[in-house]
Amino acid sequence: MAIMNYPKKVVLGDITVRDGFQHEEIFVPTDAKVWVAEQLILAGFKRIELTNFGNPKGMPQFKDADELMKRVKNSKKLKGLIDEVEITAVTIRERAADRAIEAFKEGYGPDRILFMVSTSEAHHRKNSGLSLDEYWKMSEEYIKKAHDAGMKVCGTVSTIWGCPIAGPTKLEDAVTFTKRWLDIGADDIEHADHDGSAPPNKVYEYFSMIMDAIPDPTKHIAHFHVTRGWGNANVLAALQAGITHFESTLGGTGGQPANFVSGVPVAGTGAYYYADPNIVGLANTEDMVVMMDEMGIETGIDVDKLLEIGNMVERILGRRLRSECVKTGRIPKSLTGRG
Repeated sequence: MAIMNYPKKVVLGDITVRDGFQHEEIFVPTDAKVWVAEQLILAGFKRIELTNFGNPKGMPQFKDADELMKRVKNSKKLKGLIDEVEITAVTIRERAADRAIEAFKEGYGPDRILFMVSTSEAHHRKNSGLSLDEYWKMSEEYIKKAHDAGMKVCGTVSTIWGCPIAGPTKLEDAVTFTKRWLDIGADDIEHADHDGSAPPNKVYEYFSMIMDAIPDPTKHIAHFHVTRGWGNANVLAALQAGITHFESTLGGTGGQPANFVSGVPVAGTGAYYYADPNIVGLANTEDMVVMMDEMGIETGIDVDKLLEIGNMVERILGRRLRSECVKTGRIPKSLTGRG
């Protein structure tokens, strides 16, 4: 009998409060962000991506970065838990990294910061404002600064499966970029399908290449979008390639930073890649966790509590999101109740 092969235990990071909310065209209240972060940690998440320390003029969703970090780090609800949680913030450029490092020295900053490169030069320039050569040089300098302060650094590789600006890309380039991140000191790598361009067969092919080249699964995090509806199909393909670390958002929220927030046009990262801004988003946490639970994969997450949080996030954002399981629930294990 043929049996699917996949890991029996995974490490999940939820990135709703940063990536999920950055595409929202309303400012999500800081109180709501704190609530979501607290509840996710209480549900069992040990990895949370909380904010972006970049210039809030262009991305006002993150104007509360310092307050949010302080409140979560000092949350009374999380006493005894927060020290076990790795909190990440995005720091694409130097000023953002300096802010995060200083916040860490002052006792409330992120445990891990994240830099981003794209294998597509056009996408990379739009995202960072630098050439790839300039960005690699900057990253090497700031990885050392972060490590000296006691922080971890994640290096993201994006446009692995294609670029929404410049078209096709090569998987081999992403493998090369992954090796370069690790060579200059990055602690782990986020492999990102930032616009939903990855079909499952190419996901399996790429992560098989990655695991052949760098077979330590703790170094690799899979990050999928659902622009074309393939999010959890890609999660399954990555699992079969041996990937054990994943990140996602509640309700499949997220995507390119909003260029219109609370009635005001802002810079964001420019024009949206797609005419309908509501089709974007990430693989959703709720359906992914329920799927893994049904497959017998240990996630460490309280599934029922997670579904409750997902329902509340729909109320926070005021609309139906992209999780099916928040409405259908888990699969019943008996005639009298749900397992």
